[in-house]
Amino acid sequence: MIESSEQKIVDVAITSRRSIRAFLPTPVAREDIEAILGVASRAPSGTNTQPWKVYVLTGSAKERLSAQVLRAHNDPALAKEHTEEYAYYPREWVSPYIDRRRKVGWDLYALLGLTRDNKEGMHAQHGRNYKFFDAPVGMIFTIDRVMEQGSWLDYGMFLQNIMVAARGRGLDTCPQAAFTQFHRIIGDFLQLPPSERVVCGMSLGFADPGKIENTLLTERAPVSEFAKFID
Repeated sequence: MIESSEQKIVDVAITSRRSIRAFLPTPVAREDIEAILGVASRAPSGTNTQPWKVYVLTGSAKERLSAQVLRAHNDPALAKEHTEEYAYYPREWVSPYIDRRRKVGWDLYALLGLTRDNKEGMHAQHGRNYKFFDAPVGMIFTIDRVMEQGSWLDYGMFLQNIMVAARGRGLDTCPQAAFTQFHRIIGDFLQLPPSERVVCGMSLGFADPGKIENTLLTERAPVSEFAKFID
């Protein structure tokens, strides 16, 4: 098999994508953000419905939203009032999924020197989600409530396109389901119409190479574990 230079470029953009959890303050030009979103919009969607909607936050707007969400996250009484609007994770965990989830969590905490009994430290680390890990750009994604499961599959391809297009420009990302717990705060802040549902958030910027959490490299199962070739 002969690999073309174009294939190698695409493969590198995909395989170098990681969830970055510490960003430099270096700004990202608006034209670059628009270009990334334009490329990502070429994602396939059933009958070209294009179900994605994006809110791009920078500067003081990003900081204000972060402050509101963090206030709720850090207040146990307030946090209990906020629940996810849809189930991102399974309601009942089984292997191998629970094993993979635990491994990535403990691998991250080990890098940060957080032990299992350091609940305060783990809570603070989770709270960094709501600061978009200090990235200069934060994005909130929504979908119209009339759209069904197929459109959510389409949405995943759109999100992946954003992350790959970002890598092609030397940028990094972190997709964040953590924001869904505080969808009501986000909805009020963004003045979302009742017809829109928060899908997730995403951080975008330049990775901070000096932060140890950015050395985390998650494992992937080999092809032989999840694929069957039938002749």
